[in-house]
Amino acid sequence: MEKNKSIDHQLRATWQAVAKMYNEQAAKHNSTMATAFVLLNIDFEDGTPSTALGPLMGMEPTSLSRLLKTMEDKKMIFRKKNPNDGRSVIIKLTDYGKEMREVSKGHVYQFNNEVRKHITDEELENFFKVTRTINQLITDKLIYGDDINKKAV
Repeated sequence: MEKNKSIDHQLRATWQAVAKMYNEQAAKHNSTMATAFVLLNIDFEDGTPSTALGPLMGMEPTSLSRLLKTMEDKKMIFRKKNPNDGRSVIIKLTDYGKEMREVSKGHVYQFNNEVRKHITDEELENFFKVTRTINQLITDKLIYGDDINKKAV
């Protein structure tokens, strides 16, 4: 199969381009795309339980812990005991974190608005339908199933 006609190649190449673009913008603010993603996933007012952040973002706990430590060192976030569960903490934004969250949000809006200028609503809806379908096929294990003995690609 030609790589230009391979669905996974197009997804990967596009995501790599988007990630590179966002990282270039984040670097202008001494940050990273991963940091911006965390900032955007923390509730602006109430904060977010640390245990909820990983699943929200699809990150492994070790990677997330390292990233949260860096963000705490940069004074973007702080940790507060969870009043509803003494075993966990709430990650809250500092004033600086809120400011950086708004910067990140601005970049996301700019990207989305620019893309929307170049594609129709119908094309966008088709794109969302295709990505939902791919995600559902993967979630339902309809592509490879649970057979771990199958050959790797």
